[in-house]
Amino acid sequence: MSGAKDWVARTGAPLRGTLAIPGDKSISHRAVMFAALADGVSTIDGFLEGEDTRATAAIFARLGVRIETPSPSRRIVHGVGIDGLQAPDGPLDCGNAGTGMRLLAGLLAAQRFDSVLVGDASLSKRPMRRVTVPLAKMGARIDTGDGGAPPLRIHGGQPLAGIDHTLEVASAQVKSALLLAGLYAAGETVVREPHPTRDYTERMLSAFGVDIDFSPGFARLRGGQRLRATDVAVPADFSSAAFFLVAASIVPGSELRLRQVGLNPRRTGLLQVLRMMGADIREENAALHGGEPVADLVVRHAPLRGIEVPEALVPDMIDEFPALFIAAACAEGATVVRGAAELRVKESDRLAVMAAGLRTLGLRVDETADGATVHPGPLGSGTIESHDDHRIAMAFAVAGQVASGAVRIRDVATVATSFPGFDTLARGAGFGLQDQTGGQGR
Repeated sequence: MSGAKDWVARTGAPLRGTLAIPGDKSISHRAVMFAALADGVSTIDGFLEGEDTRATAAIFARLGVRIETPSPSRRIVHGVGIDGLQAPDGPLDCGNAGTGMRLLAGLLAAQRFDSVLVGDASLSKRPMRRVTVPLAKMGARIDTGDGGAPPLRIHGGQPLAGIDHTLEVASAQVKSALLLAGLYAAGETVVREPHPTRDYTERMLSAFGVDIDFSPGFARLRGGQRLRATDVAVPADFSSAAFFLVAASIVPGSELRLRQVGLNPRRTGLLQVLRMMGADIREENAALHGGEPVADLVVRHAPLRGIEVPEALVPDMIDEFPALFIAAACAEGATVVRGAAELRVKESDRLAVMAAGLRTLGLRVDETADGATVHPGPLGSGTIESHDDHRIAMAFAVAGQVASGAVRIRDVATVATSFPGFDTLARGAGFGLQDQTGGQGR
C-alpha cells in the first residue's frame, strides 16, 4: 500500500533509562464513560492520548457531555448523570476500539433513544454476538451486521431487567457491558465467569460510588444507582509496558525502569510467565491509585528458558501474547501455549499472524486451534505484515532488536490506537527503529 507507514527495525544499543509509559487504555475508556454518567465534575489525569480512547471521548461529546482538555493526558468531564445522555445526530464511530464498542453497547441499550455504533475495517470484523445475545436476555434490542459483526443498531426505549448470567467466554468487555446495562435494569444483575478477568469496571464503579459486590469471576449490582464524580489517576498501561519488559529481557546489557505501571492482578499474567522463564523484573515504589495497584518495574537482561504457559494465566495476559511470542523466540527450549483461542478474534488472528511473522524470520512455529509451540532460534531478516494490528507491529519492532538483519514491519499506523509515540520512546531507550514510507524498496 503506497504511502503507508512502515518501520524498519535493526539491532540497536543496550536499552537503558527510565520510561514513562502512556496511560492504561482500558482504564482511560472506563474513566471517560463513568465520569460522563456521574453527577458532578471529574478530572482524569494520565488519560491515554490514543486514537481508541479519543474516539470514546468524542462519542460522549456527541451524546451531550462537555469534556475539556486543559493539557495533554488530562480531561475534565462534566457529568450529565445516569439519565442525562442526549440522542446523537448520527452513527457513533468507535474507531478500532473493541472495548469502546462493547461497553457502549451495554450502556446505549438502556437509553431512551436509538443509536448506531460503527468502527474501522478491523473492528467491523470482530464478533459482537457475545455481547448482544446476553444483552437481549435483559430486554435489549440490538441488530448486528453480517455474521454478528458491527455495525450495531441499538433500539432505545427498551425496559431492561437484571439477569444472573454466566459468560460462555471469559471477557472483561462483555462483563462490563452487562454491568453497565445493569445500572439501568430492574432488580439485580449478576455476572459469573468461567475464568476471572480484569476487574477495572468493578473497581472503578466502586470508586464512583456504586454499591457493587465483586470477587474473582463474580460481580453483582442492583439497578437504579447513581454515580458521583471522582478524580481518576490512570496508571501506565501494562500491555504497553510489556514490549519493553520483553525487549530489555532479551537485549544484552539492558536495564530499564518503567514508571508507575498498573499491576491489576487480572492483567499481569505475562509478568508471572516472564519470571517463570527466568526474567529479572523487580517491583519498586508500590502504591495504590484509585484502587488500582501500581509500581515501578525495573527489568534487566537475563537468559530466558522456554516453558509450558499455565492455562490458568492465559486470560490474564490475552493482550500480551504478541510480546510473549518474541520472548519465546529468544528463549532456550520450546514454549507451549494452550487455551488461547481468543487470540484468533482480536484485532487480527494473533496466533496465525505471529506464527507467520516468526516463520518469516526463520523460526519453526507449530500452530494448534487454541495455541502454538514456538521453537526458538536465531532471528533473521524479513518483511512482516502487521495486518493493521498495533500489538503485532510493536512485537516485531522488539524482535528486530535481536535479529541478524533488518526487519521491515508494514502498515504500523494503528500503533497510535494504543501507544502513540512508541517509536520515539523506543528510539530514546536504544532501539534501532526507523520510519519508512510503505510500498518503497529499501
